[in-house]
Amino acid sequence: MSARLVLEDGTVLEGEPFGAQTTSFGELVFNTSMTGYQEALTDPSYTGQLLMFTYPLIGNYGILPDAYESDSVKAWGCAVREACESPWHPRSEASVDEFLADEGVPGITGIDTRSVTVDVREHGVMKAAITTEEDRSTDDLLAEVGSMPSPDEDNLVADVSVDGVERWGGEGPRVVVMDYGCKHSILRNLEKHFEVYRAPWNADADEVLDLDPEGIMLSNGPGDPAHEEIMEHAVPTIRDLIGERPVYGICLGHQLMSLALGGDTFKLKFGHRGSNQPVKNRRTGRVVITSQNHGFAVDADTFEDPDLEVAETNASDGTLEAIGLPGKQAYSVQYHPEANPGPLDTEHFFNEFAEEITGGGA
Repeated sequence: MSARLVLEDGTVLEGEPFGAQTTSFGELVFNTSMTGYQEALTDPSYTGQLLMFTYPLIGNYGILPDAYESDSVKAWGCAVREACESPWHPRSEASVDEFLADEGVPGITGIDTRSVTVDVREHGVMKAAITTEEDRSTDDLLAEVGSMPSPDEDNLVADVSVDGVERWGGEGPRVVVMDYGCKHSILRNLEKHFEVYRAPWNADADEVLDLDPEGIMLSNGPGDPAHEEIMEHAVPTIRDLIGERPVYGICLGHQLMSLALGGDTFKLKFGHRGSNQPVKNRRTGRVVITSQNHGFAVDADTFEDPDLEVAETNASDGTLEAIGLPGKQAYSVQYHPEANPGPLDTEHFFNEFAEEITGGGA
């Protein structure tokens, strides 16, 4: 049997199938991390995307019971150079092949992922299809990929958010997480300090404040932060919450906070996805290594509030990585502090959030 990866620029690659026997369409993106494939595959931020790993061997330690970032695979497809057929780890529950098959997600292995990565870097992210079905016509796949809308045109956040308010766990001051597709590791970090609740993406400020939180966290998530439904519901809620309680944001949450504070967002050519992104603090000059997963960024030149601080930037391309509005206890980061790639370079984010709430004691 064979599998195919079909790109909108006309590229067709043949490889071997793994995972489910099906076809999936989405936006092809690449991740440069050497480990963490299970976390990436189950990260809600990858909704709408076909995830390609640049590291040549994926799956060598299998699928672990405590490495999920959500309740299921959220990427719509997976492309790798080599999928390990015989993983070893004392707690492994399955191979990546078995995992994707159980989740109904197709994968392709045996292709030159480094070459495809170069293509994406030059062309930008592309619409694509992965098929493990031999009877699907390549010409038909190319035509469908060429005519399909970008997944970002849908409100992907609504697909991965909780449906209603849910208690996650933990003890201490209450924190509400605005769930735009929140990773479990963010919730686990928060429950070290707080009693944690999750609220749906379209909850209004009154619904959130009725939960009597001491602080509010804006989560990560997929898609275009300036989607019309997000701008209609989520952004006004954030605008109303800022100043009422300490509000911190991560990734998409950072972008939505920026929109609420008058900034604009734009789509990056191929995004930042991996665990080796250097971020520089503009005040101290300190550089930390961060994990990132985003295809959009905030335009730092669009803010007009003189009290807003552009706190951190990406040391590679200068894009905005953190903003702060100290007078209103609002702060957000583009990267993922819960991922700890440094390994603990960015752990201070959660400690500082706790200090904002407790007045100095985490």
